[in-house]
Amino acid sequence: MTRFAHLAATFGVAATLGLAAPAIAQDEDSDTPEMTEGERELAEMLEGRVPGEPQSCVRTFASRGFEVIDKTALVIREGGTIWVNFTRNPRSLDENDYLVIRKFGTSPNRLCRLDNVTTRDRGSNFYSGNVFLEDFIPYREVEETEFDG
Repeated sequence: MTRFAHLAATFGVAATLGLAAPAIAQDEDSDTPEMTEGERELAEMLEGRVPGEPQSCVRTFASRGFEVIDKTALVIREGGTIWVNFTRNPRSLDENDYLVIRKFGTSPNRLCRLDNVTTRDRGSNFYSGNVFLEDFIPYREVEETEFDG
């Protein structure tokens, strides 16, 4: 089972199984992959939410900012929606880095997968890497419906 399939099962969101993500550590005595600390943090954050249609851009004007989930994903909160970007190489994400974003011809209030994102170490301010964005997946709370019956 791929890492993302395992995460999707953990989140209870089978609709996300087609998306790519890197492999995670596996216990020697088990066929079930272990979740990293970052994956557990993301799973808790997304509990009770379902994924929507992936988007190439997300509004950032009203967001509360970006959160780097260590070796897992970038998260943007906008109102009641949590946008997740797993990036091409989530293992390179470090919560001790900050993001430097250069817009690539888009609105200053939107972040798009083609925008240039690099990281810098918070302590030394040295360049620490590139982040290659993928589509942003919106996670929204499940609306409860009443059934007649």
